[in-house]
Amino acid sequence: MTSCVRLRSPRSLALAAGFILSLGVCAAASGAFAAEDVAIADADSEMAPGADRASARPPATFFSINAVLAKHDAQRGRGPDAVRLASFTPAATATDALPAVKEAPAVGPEPFGLFTFRAPDGLLWRKWRGVEAALVKEQAVLDQCRTDAGTCPAPAAQFLRLVSAVSSRSGRAKLDEANRGVNAAIRYVSDLAQHGEADRWSTPLATYATAKGDCEDYAIAKFVALTAAGFSRNDLQLVLVRDRAVRQDHAVLAARLDGHWLLLDNRFATLMEDSEAARFTPLFAIDHQGVHLFAAPYAKLPPVASEIEAAPAAETGNAAAWSSIAASDADVSTWSMRPGLM
Repeated sequence: MTSCVRLRSPRSLALAAGFILSLGVCAAASGAFAAEDVAIADADSEMAPGADRASARPPATFFSINAVLAKHDAQRGRGPDAVRLASFTPAATATDALPAVKEAPAVGPEPFGLFTFRAPDGLLWRKWRGVEAALVKEQAVLDQCRTDAGTCPAPAAQFLRLVSAVSSRSGRAKLDEANRGVNAAIRYVSDLAQHGEADRWSTPLATYATAKGDCEDYAIAKFVALTAAGFSRNDLQLVLVRDRAVRQDHAVLAARLDGHWLLLDNRFATLMEDSEAARFTPLFAIDHQGVHLFAAPYAKLPPVASEIEAAPAAETGNAAAWSSIAASDADVSTWSMRPGLM
């Protein structure tokens, strides 16, 4: 005789369907963990011919999900107090969750608290390689002067006196001596006026021979003098910037001392910390490892007074204006084509 229960309402039908579905899900989930229980049940069901399968069937086994997980952990050698959370993703399981991303430091290790990356080969690389080749030749002259001062050319002897004065100092005083000494030895003259070229980079002895030069010539002479005086070249960078106060390109030497970058500028007798040079938009950094571009949040640079006065009313305070300046100045090929270098 078959018995049944009549479910009269839709709500009863829904509850029954949900109950049956939940049993199916639990049974499916537990199948992997209790496979041996199923195998035993199947083996017991093979009764002798004529036996009553219904009466010989083992009683129904009830289990909880916690019991199944505990048994599964025991088979894999886990302790009874193992914690299992659904939000944990096993290491070998593929997931579309994004990996944790560490925020970049707010301050970089380079001048102006920024980061740099290698600039593509171009005009600046060729100029710097030319300077480095010329410095090798000048070093031979300086070495000869140290051996035989009687045959030392006057420009080389003058430069060696500067190196000696810088070597006698330490700390910030060493940087001060190099900055003041080079500034006093060279008179500013543009490359166009002196050489008839838009931009020429000269080495120290060539600059001292004429006692004239522009901003890069000052910076290169200071770079070489400090290196010869024992200052680490890892802490020296020739920095090309856009001086937004006068809307001209400029070059200074940056020197790192006690974790702080100081700027040696041919226009000032005193040193300036990079944090004080809000008027500069840094473009390139050049050192013994080559030419590098600054990675800078240019749009965050505040405008200086002269820019606010000169800018059209529609552009005043517009951060996009500084972004466009940076974009145009970042073109390596345009740097040395400007006659306004200071």
